Amino acid sequence: MKLTVLGPGCWGLTLAWLLNDNFDEVCVWGRTSDISDELRQYKRTTKPLPVQLDEKVVVTDDLKQAIDGAEIILLVVATSGIRPVCKQLKEAGLKDEQILVNLSKGLELPSLKRMSEVIKDELPTSKLVILSGPTLAKEILNGCPTAASVASDDMEAAEYVQKYCNVPSKFRLYTNSDVVGVELGGSLKNVIAIASGFADAMGLGDNCRGSLLTRGMAEIVRVSVSLGASPSTLYGLSGMGDLIATCSSPFSRNFTVGSMLGKGKKIDDILAELGSVAEGVKTSKALCELAEKLGLEVPVSSAIYEAVYTDITPDEVLNKLMNRKLKQEEEYKLK
Repeated sequence: MKLTVLGPGCWGLTLAWLLNDNFDEVCVWGRTSDISDELRQYKRTTKPLPVQLDEKVVVTDDLKQAIDGAEIILLVVATSGIRPVCKQLKEAGLKDEQILVNLSKGLELPSLKRMSEVIKDELPTSKLVILSGPTLAKEILNGCPTAASVASDDMEAAEYVQKYCNVPSKFRLYTNSDVVGVELGGSLKNVIAIASGFADAMGLGDNCRGSLLTRGMAEIVRVSVSLGASPSTLYGLSGMGDLIATCSSPFSRNFTVGSMLGKGKKIDDILAELGSVAEGVKTSKALCELAEKLGLEVPVSSAIYEAVYTDITPDEVLNKLMNRKLKQEEEYKLK
């Protein structure tokens, strides 16, 4: 069996390392500009993560070669690259029986579409599975166990991915038929992770963090349920599980962005210093536009959007959130 990983970033390389023993062949594909000299020269050590790839792993910028004969193809590129890569996959001859697994978490701008919707626009007959959950790459590389959800409208495809991408004692997968919930939980929590880092940098304490995560989760549920998600999915691995991990870990890029914002740094300087994608930045814009379209309030997410895209100070952000009109806490029945 062959596994192909599209995207030689931190998470993509971690997956190639993690799933190596499950497959006879493993291939990592990236654009020429995205493949480091170390990878190109097969030194098998990459920065900033110390991923030691097996000698059998093939690294290439030839997409047709990369997907040829692959039963499972992991799509691990930034959300802004999903549509162009899908167009390339079509040109490269992606077959209907090949299973495409998306691991990118975010919403497309300006369409506000989920990644599965973007992929289906370009590859309407593809077998598509969404993998999402608390999956901090550095912890996985350190041997720490985790679990995630694999969601699809095609449960046979989801079960296939579950079977062949499960790693005993390290990477446990659960199937789920709620694609909308799994996608939105994984995408929208990135905005709340920025908020958590923001509060942490301001030294606001654990009570504040608990309150922030709870109210942030209420926003995620409010928006996602309005778009057809099941509340129970959002309190599962791809929602609450991912939220807890990314809102409390310095390994989370979104938490790190929030921490820097909370110290008064500007977003352009933060992203330049970070040197990698933090999906919550663009998702904050997409989420606020989506909430406005749905007629919903998302005060935590709106505050983060302001923190990212305006000159509002950290203290002003806090005051706006804490001094809003008092209201009743909403209730959701889990299904």
